[in-house]
Amino acid sequence: MRERYGNDQKKRKPRVNDRTKDNRRQKTPREDKANVRTQEEIEENFVFGHHAVMEALKQGRGNKLFASEDARGEKIDELKVLASELSVPIKWVPKQKLDTMSNQGVHQGLILAITPYEYLTLSELLDQSKENPFYLLLDNLEDPHNFGSILRTADASGVDGVIIPKHRAVGITPVVVKTSTGAVEHVPVARVTNLNQAIKELKAKGFWIFGTDMEGTTYSKWNAQGSIALIIGNEGRGMSEGLKKEVDEMLTIPMTGHVQSLNASVAAGLLMYEAFRQRGVDR
Repeated sequence: MRERYGNDQKKRKPRVNDRTKDNRRQKTPREDKANVRTQEEIEENFVFGHHAVMEALKQGRGNKLFASEDARGEKIDELKVLASELSVPIKWVPKQKLDTMSNQGVHQGLILAITPYEYLTLSELLDQSKENPFYLLLDNLEDPHNFGSILRTADASGVDGVIIPKHRAVGITPVVVKTSTGAVEHVPVARVTNLNQAIKELKAKGFWIFGTDMEGTTYSKWNAQGSIALIIGNEGRGMSEGLKKEVDEMLTIPMTGHVQSLNASVAAGLLMYEAFRQRGVDR
């Protein structure tokens, strides 16, 4: 009997019917974007780590607490009591499940399912701020660790609010919440469609707008009094050219070392504390 695939006969390609073609159809950019958005929404509905979980519970945003089966200690007991007082159910699960839920994050044996974070509009932020507020504008920041660190310092230094763009920038994610050690629950965050338009609205309200660059006024000579907004640029690209045109004054941090720039959260921290020093510790 002749072999089906001999040396002198080419191997026939399998027939592909229409159903197979449909199954192999690549997803459109719109479908990919929708899937990413759905995943982001799922991820943003959890926070992890002791401090982040505690602050979210205190703010009444907890739906269900997932705790490691072998979690023990005073902090765990404290959370159990608080969850019970707030009628938040606790589910004891294997550590491996928490690893998966947190995408291998440092969850400390705790993950809290929460209601989605409610961003403010710029108008809402302005309405709830005290006289002569100090805002940060984050120009397409991408690293959640930077964002979380900035929020932590913002809470410590009396910043009245943080403004972020709605697109092409990191939002309030579990990593941001964890890195902020719960500060995200205390620093108002407004999300806007267009940062340029937001700056124009702030200027109309009497704000002075400051940017950060390699060249400008040394930050120690910055007049940080009154209603002010400070722009922190993207980690790699810095401030966008469009925003630079709206700035009243550029600030710079002198450096004598070999590196050409500072980490975004470090630069933001130095500037926040300079404003804090000038504006008074009673804020």
